[in-house]
Amino acid sequence: MKKSNRYTSEFRERAVRLVTTQQHEYPISCWAALVSISDKLGCTPETLRAWG
Repeated sequence: MKKSNRYTSEFRERAVRLVTTQQHEYPISCWAALVSISDKLGCTPETLRAWG
């Protein structure tokens, strides 16, 4: 099955960078950062986690 490239590599890099730089604002867990940021970017937290 072919994988869909819905997001550009630049988008992925930016998303991972956002998680890395903003993670300190979510002291409870890394997952909380993923949920918040992925919601703003329009992707799922699991997708964002897999990119990182």
